[in-house]
Amino acid sequence: MRRLYREARHECGEYLEVDVFKVFEHQRGRSKKRKPTSEVQKKLNQTNAEKKLARLLCTNFTSRDIRFDLTYNSEHLPESPEDAQRQMQNFIRRVKRFRKKQGLPELKYVAVTEVGEQTGRIHHHIVMSGGVSITDLAELWGDRGYTTAKPLQFNSTGLIGIAVYFVKNPILGKRWCASKNLSKPGESQRDGVISERKVKKIFENQGEDDGLFEKLYPEYTLSEINTYYNDVNGGYYLTVIMRKKPVKGSRKKGRK
Repeated sequence: MRRLYREARHECGEYLEVDVFKVFEHQRGRSKKRKPTSEVQKKLNQTNAEKKLARLLCTNFTSRDIRFDLTYNSEHLPESPEDAQRQMQNFIRRVKRFRKKQGLPELKYVAVTEVGEQTGRIHHHIVMSGGVSITDLAELWGDRGYTTAKPLQFNSTGLIGIAVYFVKNPILGKRWCASKNLSKPGESQRDGVISERKVKKIFENQGEDDGLFEKLYPEYTLSEINTYYNDVNGGYYLTVIMRKKPVKGSRKKGRK
């Protein structure tokens, strides 16, 4: 049985995520699989949700877009999580109508509804298209509660911080909702380019790769490598985050 390492690539705007993991070229017979414990599976699901959302955000939004938070005052507390979801969707519809009247592009958004750990109050977080003033957005929310807005700030790994925050405490069993006009990250894969010896060396060096990935992807700069060892199948796992190099001679636009 020959062991190969696969690169599963996700192109997300200015960012590239490469997951490197072991696959088997040939496998004879059937081996009994060990199921991960519920706690391990829960953590894995959480990590996958964070990575999926981070990819989606980096693919569809730039520093010209915003994060908008919505709260409720005591006079307008939603009766239930379902009621809160309905009010949030009504707000989204009002924003869409406003943008259409202003001749702005169709709204893109990703939204989460959660319950505050300290206050116990339901509130909303939305990453959404820019172009509408904070004052107008606040008026569209009305007297239900306070609003806050921040421009999106991208760092060397994109928007993973927002993604982690968004999926930490979902309600109604759904981590987030999103507009249907979002683009999906570009996906591709290849096997056998990176050897197990190289993957193991990166693991043992705690994510230091001696320039390997910048040689494989010269249009990108390495941001970070996260490593993991699977004691079930004896495989080394890498998650590589890279950021696209600015084009020489051109002024960078969009993300800052």
